[in-house]
Amino acid sequence: MSERNGSYQGPDRRRHRVYVTRNTEYHFRDGVCVAVRDRRKGEFLQGHLAIGRRSQGSLKFLRGGGFFPNVGEPGAGEALFFGADGRELLTSPIERVERPVAEVVRAYPKRPARPTQSRSA
Repeated sequence: MSERNGSYQGPDRRRHRVYVTRNTEYHFRDGVCVAVRDRRKGEFLQGHLAIGRRSQGSLKFLRGGGFFPNVGEPGAGEALFFGADGRELLTSPIERVERPVAEVVRAYPKRPARPTQSRSA
């Protein structure tokens, strides 16, 4: 029962997913955006609004100018939507969804520890 031969019927246990848009890659681990990379430069972007946040779903744009929401797994042609925990963010449409190779996962930037607030006596 290997996933490679297509016979595996259980839940998807893979932790990492990459949503590729025209200019940017959004890297997710367990549903949280852990890194954002500029596709042209190949560099991870520090301080991007999506980092550390969950997508609340996606929007599918229609030819007539309308759109409809998708609260399920985002797919090609849909734009990721981040709306909780800060400013709203809508990406450009997803071109494809990929799995990152191990070398890319190891290259994810380390998030700086949040500063602790000290109490003065």
